[in-house]
Amino acid sequence: MLSAFPSRPGRGYLRNEERVLRTLNAFAVDIISIRNADDLFWYVAQNVVGKLNFVDCVIYRVNEEQTQLCQVSAWGEKNPFGRSIVNPLVIPFGEGITGQVAATRKFIIVDDLLKDQNYIPDTLPARSEICVPLICHDRIVGVIDSEHPHVAAFSEADLEILSTVAAMTSAKLDLLTETQRSKHRYQLLLESHAQLSKELDRGKMLEDKLFEAKKLEVTGRMTGVMAHELNNILTIISGNLELLELEGSLASNSQPFCDAKLAVARAAKLIRDMLIVAQKITLEPRDTNLTDLINKVCQSGNFASEGSLTKNLPEDIWRVWIDPKALEYAILSLLNNAREAAVSDQDIDLCAENIIHTAVEGKNLAVGLLPGRYVRLSVTDYGKGISKQQVARIFDPFYTSKGPGKGMGLGLSTALGFIQKSGGTITVRSEVDQGSTFEVYIPAQPIHRLWPEVQ
Repeated sequence: MLSAFPSRPGRGYLRNEERVLRTLNAFAVDIISIRNADDLFWYVAQNVVGKLNFVDCVIYRVNEEQTQLCQVSAWGEKNPFGRSIVNPLVIPFGEGITGQVAATRKFIIVDDLLKDQNYIPDTLPARSEICVPLICHDRIVGVIDSEHPHVAAFSEADLEILSTVAAMTSAKLDLLTETQRSKHRYQLLLESHAQLSKELDRGKMLEDKLFEAKKLEVTGRMTGVMAHELNNILTIISGNLELLELEGSLASNSQPFCDAKLAVARAAKLIRDMLIVAQKITLEPRDTNLTDLINKVCQSGNFASEGSLTKNLPEDIWRVWIDPKALEYAILSLLNNAREAAVSDQDIDLCAENIIHTAVEGKNLAVGLLPGRYVRLSVTDYGKGISKQQVARIFDPFYTSKGPGKGMGLGLSTALGFIQKSGGTITVRSEVDQGSTFEVYIPAQPIHRLWPEVQ
């Protein structure tokens, strides 16, 4: 066995110099288009070493742990067809000829394998062997090995050829590895950018919600103060009207007196709505039959007689846990809103369905909703619809798209205040000229109230 030797005249099989140069030149050109290590190993074994008149070639690849070699491509008896390898071997570092080359990172030429105790026989017994390492940045990555049935078959020229092939292969492996690292770094960069964008969007969403909450807080506080002040004034007015009525004044029977009393009643309702917006009203949730409540609202609002309302209320709809008066107000506000928005000869649809709300679904809602059991009540009109600008403000207190004197802009805001304080929310979907759908998420009757024994 020789790991270094002087000139070896007259030994080995002569290679055609023109064939060698042509093969290496073709390799230098084709190597540019090779995209992965597997293709590279097979190309070197079959299209380079195989065309240089080596009767046998096996290429080994080193594992990540740098502990063993595995046969990954071949030429000759080990490669009967295609990309198949007969009995692919796995050799630990330090064992056999190839294992020694991997451990020492130095080439080896063996003139007579029968005299070398390190020889590991493969498919067919051989008499001589040449083995060169593949090294990238001082790291062993593989081994090119060739055997021959004759003694002293390999010369110094063969070593030079295989060393050149090994150097070109190692350089390409290094380039492929760096390309893979670059792709991985680029992928990490994309993922980091996506995560950053997601965090920025989330931060913007939280910022918007915080702004909205502060706006509602300020509006509510201001509304509460105004409501109390107006209530004090209204108390004086209504008290004096009552005194006039008790005294039997002739004015108490006049039309102006009746108009004044009606105005006081309307102002009292307005003050109650303002207090709701200011969250100064205490709600009393209780077990409520939603179907009965909806029918009651439709009767009181003359929706049933108009025939324009289509109801879809399943028999198995869950009972809800909410203040009935608050829910009546919210449903009536939505139905009146839909009636005003609807075009003549077009119906209003009102439907209810049981849903199990999850945290994932909650991400799609403008207002957070805890996971749980809800009845979703939908009110749909087929009117002129609401623009995106209006949708963004539709629940703002005192905002209205109606003309002067046609509304204070508290109906939807009050309804939302009721439902949110009850643990639900209201959402809206709308397109211009396509109508609008308001969806009310009403908390269902808690299970522990349905079955007290369930704790």
